[in-house]
Amino acid sequence: MFKPFRTAAVLGAGVMGTQIAAHLANAGLTVQLLDIAAKGDNKNEIVETAFKKALKQSPPILFTEKTARRIILGNFDEHFHRIANVDWVIEVVVENLAIKQDLMARIESTIRDEVVVSTNTSGLPINQIAQGRSESFRQRFLGTHFFNPPRYLKLLELIPTPDTDTQILARMQWFGRIHLGKGVVVAKDTPNFIANRIGMYATMLGIKGVTEQGYTIEEIDTLTGVIAGRAKSATFRTADLVGLDTLMYVARNLYPAIPNDESREVLRVPALMKKLVETGTLGAKTGQGFYKKQGKEILSINPTTLAYEAAKPLDLGDIEGIGKIGNLGDRLRKLYHDPGRAGKFFRQSTLEILGYSARRIPEIADKPADIDRAIRWGFGWELGPFEIWDVLGFETVLADMKAADISVPDWVEKMHDNRVHSFYRQDRLSWAEQKVVEACAVCISEQPKAPTDEILIPAIKEDTKNILWENSEASLLDLGDGVVLYEFHSKGHTLTLKVVEGLAQVLDIIENSDYRGLVIGNESANFSGGANLAEMAMLAQTDNGKGIADLIVKFQALLQRIKYFPKPIVAAIVGRVLGGGCELVLACPHVVAAAETYIGLVELSVGLIPGAGGIMRMVTWANDKAASESPQDIQPFLRKVFETIGMAKVSSSAYEGQELGFLSPTTKIVMNSDRLLSVAKEEVLCLDRIGYTPPTERNAIMVLGRQARAMLEHAAYVMQQGGYISEYDHYLATRLAYVMTGGELTAPALVDEDYLSKLERESFLPLLQQAKTQERFAHTLKTKKPLRN
Repeated sequence: MFKPFRTAAVLGAGVMGTQIAAHLANAGLTVQLLDIAAKGDNKNEIVETAFKKALKQSPPILFTEKTARRIILGNFDEHFHRIANVDWVIEVVVENLAIKQDLMARIESTIRDEVVVSTNTSGLPINQIAQGRSESFRQRFLGTHFFNPPRYLKLLELIPTPDTDTQILARMQWFGRIHLGKGVVVAKDTPNFIANRIGMYATMLGIKGVTEQGYTIEEIDTLTGVIAGRAKSATFRTADLVGLDTLMYVARNLYPAIPNDESREVLRVPALMKKLVETGTLGAKTGQGFYKKQGKEILSINPTTLAYEAAKPLDLGDIEGIGKIGNLGDRLRKLYHDPGRAGKFFRQSTLEILGYSARRIPEIADKPADIDRAIRWGFGWELGPFEIWDVLGFETVLADMKAADISVPDWVEKMHDNRVHSFYRQDRLSWAEQKVVEACAVCISEQPKAPTDEILIPAIKEDTKNILWENSEASLLDLGDGVVLYEFHSKGHTLTLKVVEGLAQVLDIIENSDYRGLVIGNESANFSGGANLAEMAMLAQTDNGKGIADLIVKFQALLQRIKYFPKPIVAAIVGRVLGGGCELVLACPHVVAAAETYIGLVELSVGLIPGAGGIMRMVTWANDKAASESPQDIQPFLRKVFETIGMAKVSSSAYEGQELGFLSPTTKIVMNSDRLLSVAKEEVLCLDRIGYTPPTERNAIMVLGRQARAMLEHAAYVMQQGGYISEYDHYLATRLAYVMTGGELTAPALVDEDYLSKLERESFLPLLQQAKTQERFAHTLKTKKPLRN
């Protein structure tokens, strides 16, 4: 069993250094963040200025504000001795070999013999940085290439040298995956390693589409974005975010470093990029790059005149129709075979990328799986190059490459000769089995095992042997060992009628069978967007609202049943968990959450208040946080709940979700979302083994009555007068305060859960008929954004 790192030192407080330090602190480490000493009296000025700037970044680099306390600032002159007491030293200073080598000598003279040392360089040979150091030092030295921003981008490339101890490498793989939540790929010590080598090639092909092939910037971003299973920022928006000067620096260093790369001319810095950098047009950090926002309009640069112009209509045929194809494989095949301009660029660029990736084996990686993982985790592609090749058809792509005179390496030709027509096994496991295997389904206390190379593409639904029950929007799947998974796959993973009814049926199945417990989760990056607004609006207009009233009663009863179910139920959540989805999680007695969980009761943003137990459970949380049932002890926590729900706050992490009261202190938080189902399954098994007992029903919740309601209403009035909320927001806040304080109760009193649930229903339903609520519904359904009318 490996020992986790508990302390670390990050040397260099630049953009990457501060963010790496922040992510290590997110993972629970105490971090020394050091940089060169300033010349004035305050030698920490450089590191303090850098850290203050980093704390203002959006999205935030820390899970909570308190996490910053784990980062201790210092400078090389006064505090370098601190690194003697850490477990791991990461060097992130300027990309200068001599400076790095000198720093390594100083590190070696300071640290203990067991300390691991790594460099985050992306442009220098890892082996050269450790030249001149002792054998013991070199055995504990390697490259750890984080991607920016480290908190949000999954890829961590580990680059061992010939001297790196295999146990050190294994420990770093384990720690990176389990504790840092990373997708870890072991890369070779070649220029730009794996992801940036392939990613830079794909980026340059996109730029050439504009400069040499007559496509517009918007057309290339359309063809290299979501429609192709890539990140929404596509080619040019990504370039602007990274910085055109940074891209040019990488390309200029890469080109001379790969003299034997047959395709390196593609990687030569384009003249357009040189011109933009020379004029200080560097992208997002200067307010303009390939794109520029002018008022509400997004302009793009004319590559000839360098003037910014409004987007021209796309000349890509039926690109909208192709974009509506839900299945990625079908969409890619349709785009690949498109006879027009869209297909021409996508087909040629895809063949070039796949051919280049194949030719880089074994130069940068030994296996297709490593390249696929690096591109998926580093650049946000849904499928890596070789997965795309499989989806398009091995023989189809191979024949088209030869027709286009694209060089194919011998190992691919041998696959063809041996009638091997896929880079991955085709006898795949069922979806549920895959998710557990991919996540390394072992007890939390056991040593994790590496996922198999053959199981990479998720959600293979053809094999349905593990589906125990299903309707059109939900399924019950067998995870093995008596544990089952309720997965809902409605649009946006909303809680539709079929999802709610299906969950009720599933509880009947589990209660009347030998199953040991239930996990509630799904395969999406987001757990649930809440109730289906379109469905709610339709129900509210039928039978004088009787349909929605019945639904609220049923949903409240269902969540109460979940809370006190006789067998363990564990919610496995990640991403957005909003509105009704949050209420579902609040009802689950046990939760496993990915660290990147954004949870909140956002009903006020659509003109409602929580109506399925959310208010009741948050008032209960305020009771539990207070030192006693005395109103003065409860009141501060009640006001916090009022502000949280009233402002529709959403946590920026699972840890902040705990601070806001949406997640309990006992919530299991995992850094790597790929492990959610395996950890949730083990939680069910653990609860079952010890003899599961459901929570005790809460029959005494202290509500504070009219006086507390007046206090909350006054707080909302002040917010309105200050211009922070609208008049209708104020009205909604008064309805929220009414329920939270017990309705018409004139004094503090103990009530039961049913009492508060009834108040929720009675206040929720009339709001649906309000004109301003209906305006908010319509606006949100149309724009996917809230309206503050």
